[in-house]
Amino acid sequence: MNPLKSITGTLVLGFVAAVVIAILINMRLPDSMAGGALNAWSLTVWLHVFFGVIWIGLLYYFNFVQTPAVAAATADTDGPGPAAVSKYVAPLALLWFRWAALLTWLTGAMALEIMGVGFANAFMLGKGAVIIGVGAWLGTIMLFNVWVLIWPNQKKILGIVEASDEEKAKAKVVAAMTSRTNTFLSIPMLMCMVGHGHGLPF
Repeated sequence: MNPLKSITGTLVLGFVAAVVIAILINMRLPDSMAGGALNAWSLTVWLHVFFGVIWIGLLYYFNFVQTPAVAAATADTDGPGPAAVSKYVAPLALLWFRWAALLTWLTGAMALEIMGVGFANAFMLGKGAVIIGVGAWLGTIMLFNVWVLIWPNQKKILGIVEASDEEKAKAKVVAAMTSRTNTFLSIPMLMCMVGHGHGLPF
């Protein structure tokens, strides 16, 4: 059976390939460095990046692709309309989006502890943790926005929970502006995350 014919099989294949690569690299390292490719910090950061790519990738999909496409489909009186996106695409994308956001945050918090920066030290912008701490704060604000503002309002927009036309109109504005806020926050957040990993001196 071809694993690439299902998303589950594809994900399993990807994780197996990553583990095999890590083991092969680990076998080639000198004894003094052995274990480096498979240690807890490496695993946690790998998962943090994996979930983060899903989260931010979907955030950018919503803002760069789905929102303008739905607007164009709504304006096109002779077209198929946006109903299929709202019924089939958006709920599934939002499922991956919100859980990837949570898992990104949790693995990031774990990585702060494992790497020795410390969760509290990062959030207090303590010694050696200013840039990663700012990134952690931005990620936390974005996570809050996903679960407290975007998802509850999207449930009204998509008809998952009952809402009046007035409530749906308000929900569209809140969800759209919060999503745009997360998009702009993601840019400095990514800079902070990459900056910490590449040794920016603050």
